[in-house]
Amino acid sequence: MRLRTLRPLVAVLAVAGLAACTGTPDNTPPSSTSPAATSSATPSVSSSATQGASDAPAPDTETSVPAPSPSAPPAPTAGPGAGNAELSIMVKPTSADPAVNYTLVCRDGVPAAESNHPRADAACAALKNNAALLSPVPPSKDRVCTEQYGGPETATVTGIVDNTPVDAGFARTNGCEIGEWNAARDVLGASDGAA
Repeated sequence: MRLRTLRPLVAVLAVAGLAACTGTPDNTPPSSTSPAATSSATPSVSSSATQGASDAPAPDTETSVPAPSPSAPPAPTAGPGAGNAELSIMVKPTSADPAVNYTLVCRDGVPAAESNHPRADAACAALKNNAALLSPVPPSKDRVCTEQYGGPETATVTGIVDNTPVDAGFARTNGCEIGEWNAARDVLGASDGAA
């Protein structure tokens, strides 16, 4: 018998506590000037409150207007750039071999002292001549690539080129990827398409 009496009492107390927590503070004016909104600073609890609902909406209810999406930095255009870059380059000759890591830092198309890239002069010049070199166009469904295998090498390049973030992956598993690899070979530290 006690249990039947306690359950409704606990439910009413829980809803009343929730209504007190989500109500408008006494020192804050109501957001609407209608008589219904100004009649009480705290929402009342109706008989449906014992079922877990209250009459007034919570003040933190989501709006129907979506928040604006953050704007992405513009992609670099093909052609000459400022030649400024800070890149981390990882090249794997095969899946079984350890990765070879390089750091490339360029200022106005000239390698900085902290670069440990094997062809830093050529890599910085390539980035200055083509700022979009490490931003290949994402493949479309209509793209046709020759089915040829260029080798097991893979590479990952992350960092910044001319204030634009770079996160690019390279492989040589088809004709399109081989073309992208060859275009970026100076930055990848590769000679004649191989690492």
